[in-house]
Amino acid sequence: MESLQGSPAGAHGPPAPAAGSTAFRDVLAEMERSSLNFSRHAQKRIEQRNLQMDGGRVERLEAAVERVTEKGSRDSLILLDELALVVSVRSKTVVTAIEQPGSGEGVFTNIDSVVIADWSRASKQQATTRAGPFEGAQRA
Repeated sequence: MESLQGSPAGAHGPPAPAAGSTAFRDVLAEMERSSLNFSRHAQKRIEQRNLQMDGGRVERLEAAVERVTEKGSRDSLILLDELALVVSVRSKTVVTAIEQPGSGEGVFTNIDSVVIADWSRASKQQATTRAGPFEGAQRA
């Protein structure tokens, strides 16, 4: 795997841990255990932006991909807490990952579906510490 370097603090938040750091190794280990593939571009974005991909999030992402696979989708935008991930459903590959902006707009092209990952499956701790558009919302 190529060596990835963290970005400086700024628009994308704090600098990411170096590729050899424990935190990033833990993220890579979770991604390697997944039934999904993560493109080099997605891995780089996850590292540079210091995005959290713990076991619970990976499981919820896998479940979202399975649901959209059953619907016959090819390319999907999956909203997972504060993350937006573009996934090639047929190859089960995460193409890119970004944090959903608090304001402003984002344009995603060449997708045929959008999935809001089941956030009710998140652990109680994740649900209380998560920042995002559904913070504090009640599920009906």
